[in-house]
Amino acid sequence: MSRLVHALPFILLLAATPLHAHQDHLVPQHGGVTAEAGYFQVEAVTQGARVVLHLSEHGAPLAAAGATGKLTLLSAGKKMEAALAPSGPHALAATFATAPAAGAKAVAALSVPGKGAASVRFVLK
Repeated sequence: MSRLVHALPFILLLAATPLHAHQDHLVPQHGGVTAEAGYFQVEAVTQGARVVLHLSEHGAPLAAAGATGKLTLLSAGKKMEAALAPSGPHALAATFATAPAAGAKAVAALSVPGKGAASVRFVLK
């Protein structure tokens, strides 16, 4: 019993470590909305008619070099599609003819080298 009492603080410390390691998980870093995309995370930020997807893995930026994809928006009763292309070291971007309305639904089909293909859904701000 005495060993258990002395080991309990150490056991609790080990159990809490994974919670601390994921404190930045799905926390918006660029003012957008976040979602899981398989083994990585995506934050969608609307900039007028342009939508930028910032890539990360457990809170750390993920390289977008070689990444491709398509972004589909359902906005104001209209369906719009645009190709995603790298836009900076850790982001992909798509430009549309008009800016999506707040509350527009978005679906991104992504392919990221080393991470594979993923699909992610958002409701834009």
